Amino acid sequence: MPKRFRLTRRFNAAMTEDGYRRLRRVAQEAGLDEGEMLSFVFENFDSVIDADTFAHRLRIFNSELDARKR
Repeated sequence: MPKRFRLTRRFNAAMTEDGYRRLRRVAQEAGLDEGEMLSFVFENFDSVIDADTFAHRLRIFNSELDARKR
């Protein structure tokens, strides 16, 4: 029997404008709302990311983070 899809956790999340626009676009293309899209991404994280480039992209993001906050 399939699991019932319940959104049981809500949290405030700070996102960049670019990240939020991308989330909205991908969610709309998939016919989901933003919360459902985030749930899908994190429930299927290992299948969704490219493990070869994830660590590299994360290092780049972290190195630019302080400059982007200003």
